[in-house]
Amino acid sequence: MESLMNAATLNGPWTKPEVEAFLEQSTIPIRLATVAQDQFPRVISLWFLYQAPSLCCVTHQSSHLARMLEGNSRVGFEISGDSPPYHGIRGQGEATLTPLGDSSLLRELLLRYVGSLESPFAQWLLSRAEGEMIITISPSRLFSWDYRERMGTS
Repeated sequence: MESLMNAATLNGPWTKPEVEAFLEQSTIPIRLATVAQDQFPRVISLWFLYQAPSLCCVTHQSSHLARMLEGNSRVGFEISGDSPPYHGIRGQGEATLTPLGDSSLLRELLLRYVGSLESPFAQWLLSRAEGEMIITISPSRLFSWDYRERMGTS
């Protein structure tokens, strides 16, 4: 399996294995930045799964996000917590949209972020699976940042 780091430049304090471990273990939603037709940026939080060398998310085909990505596939992103000690990754890349089809990605995301496929919310999302699209983010640049030591909480 190709590494995310082989596909993207990496800057910041973390090593390639540390970045990949963070992406594999993190259940923090990704904040995905894209530009709308009115040329104003939008930031959308999504569940993600690291599938080397890509970050994968799901959105409905009728969503504003899908329309924005169809118009401009260039994205920025950040994965970091909202509480101290602050640390995470941010980057830039290209996003592609493909139909979910028979992919298990939506079920994997539900298990990762909800913990079950049985909740009413999970059942509702699964009932709409036919109209879901996979967003595959191919990072070109990554930057790790970590203020834990500076904040005295490493």
